[in-house]
Amino acid sequence: MTKSILASLALATLILGSTNGTSGSPRVETQGSTKPTIVLVHGAFADGTGWQHVIPILEQEGYSVIAVQNALVSLAGDVETTKRVIDAQEGPVVAVGHSYGGAVITGAAAGSANVKALVYIAAFAPEAGEPIGAFLEKYPSALGSALRPDAAGFVYIDRAQFRDLFAKDVSTAEASVMAATQKPINGNAFGASVETAAWKTIPSWYLVAREDRAINPELERFYAKRMDAKTTEIQASHVPFISHPEAVARLIQEAATAPVR
Repeated sequence: MTKSILASLALATLILGSTNGTSGSPRVETQGSTKPTIVLVHGAFADGTGWQHVIPILEQEGYSVIAVQNALVSLAGDVETTKRVIDAQEGPVVAVGHSYGGAVITGAAAGSANVKALVYIAAFAPEAGEPIGAFLEKYPSALGSALRPDAAGFVYIDRAQFRDLFAKDVSTAEASVMAATQKPINGNAFGASVETAAWKTIPSWYLVAREDRAINPELERFYAKRMDAKTTEIQASHVPFISHPEAVARLIQEAATAPVR
């Protein structure tokens, strides 16, 4: 075998070895040694493309960003998917969850040495063993009466009420697209719980949406206070990452640049 062939084989082995980790999971490199990777986790009735206004802002600031695509079939499955994405990143991670996605990051980040901060955007933040929907009766919202289950038990928001209850401060055109493309969630997910609450050991930030009609803002304040999260409030509907992406990106960057406690 000639030296040139041997050299080619050695190069191929080096390339394959550098792109395939022992776990077989893809890895996303952070841009710059001091900037963590931002992992964005969507909530119910949405998918990862909902972060489309926030992602460019963060990337412009030099952050590597990845939005998880969860199936919304079960909390356990979504926690597993999100944990796999978190574990695949090189270096520190900031995990961001919206709505139901807050419960997902609460479980997925638990025990992770990579996650330096958690950011909750109008989100559930359950205790270990506590169903996601544990406080929905104590802190009711208008959303409950607008939910429409299908034959398999997956839940949608009534499209006629979608903008008013979910995205009041989003343009009519964009809210119409959101309503048409909403991703349903298995209704049983809200009765599920996480085994360990990551916010007990990882510093947390919380954005309360004062005009939220999907999750009662008082419930959001309850979660934020219980976590001892650094809390910011904003005049926004349930989807501030769409109506106020700059404010959401600013809070994520605040968490990303905070000194490790």
